[in-house]
Amino acid sequence: MSNVATVSRAERLRTLTRGMRLPLIAAPMFLVSGPGLVLAACRAGIAAAFPTPNARSIAILEDWLRQVVAGHAEACEAAPGKVGPWALNLVMHSSYDRLGPELELVDRYQPPLVITALGSPAQAVEHVHAYGGTVFADVSSLAFARKAAAAGADGLVLVSAGAGGHTGKVSPFAFVQAVREFYDGIIVLGGSIGHGGAVRAAELLGADLAYAGTPFICAQESLAAQEYRDMVVRASFEDLVMTRTFTGADAWYLRESIIAAGLDPNALVGKDKMDWTNSEGQLKAWKNIWSAGQGVDHIRAVEPTAAIVDRYAAEYAEALRKPAFGRGP
Repeated sequence: MSNVATVSRAERLRTLTRGMRLPLIAAPMFLVSGPGLVLAACRAGIAAAFPTPNARSIAILEDWLRQVVAGHAEACEAAPGKVGPWALNLVMHSSYDRLGPELELVDRYQPPLVITALGSPAQAVEHVHAYGGTVFADVSSLAFARKAAAAGADGLVLVSAGAGGHTGKVSPFAFVQAVREFYDGIIVLGGSIGHGGAVRAAELLGADLAYAGTPFICAQESLAAQEYRDMVVRASFEDLVMTRTFTGADAWYLRESIIAAGLDPNALVGKDKMDWTNSEGQLKAWKNIWSAGQGVDHIRAVEPTAAIVDRYAAEYAEALRKPAFGRGP
């Protein structure tokens, strides 16, 4: 193992966020995030990731990685110091059938940041630290946070209540404070980060970075079907349904998409456990069951990723100008 683990939190943050205009990561999303969205977000000055299962084969995944590496290098050459880092999101569940080949691609293409989900980050840490990269781990409970920290994760992504996709149930107010009591690494906060003010709020709670997915569903560069984007624009958080029917883990879905698939959202039967033994089959089976988080209410239109990031930046700047209690007019 390399000396990455000895690097301080502050130094690692400085290295990772060099080129970022906001402390924001465009979160990896099933059926949504691909090379186009990742590169557009990086060029706009934030970090961005895509989940490996979105590439329907290892050959396609390798092609995507080539695109991202080449496109990111071109962006950095064109705008030095103004391009955010790219990241790869790995499924670590014991049933996932592509982890071995995907880790080989991690060794080859060396993403600066790897974000793990649905299992221990230990294998990713071993591979990524070997070339000096950084590993964050998605966690939705204190128990998972402790395990990921013990496995050597450089950062924890706290998936809080209101997060889209595989969600959490803990208030972000409670989650950040509880994790910070035992963990001095990087903390990323996710869950309804649909507004630049929420990015600033995450910092005030003690997080280093914020994690936003749902607004980027409606990015022009996303992989989302037009019907999916239109549905998100129409939706409010009251149009979401939490279920573990489709993946075996709690997640928020658009009620309208469940009905359109011929299912009754009030009569869904949850799975007992996750099963990723046929990852390509899952991608096909649920390609029209669409997820969103509770930050969905802030989305008004389909627009370029750069415009979405500009909006976040303006709202973040406005939040910075808001005086603290007792100090304003």
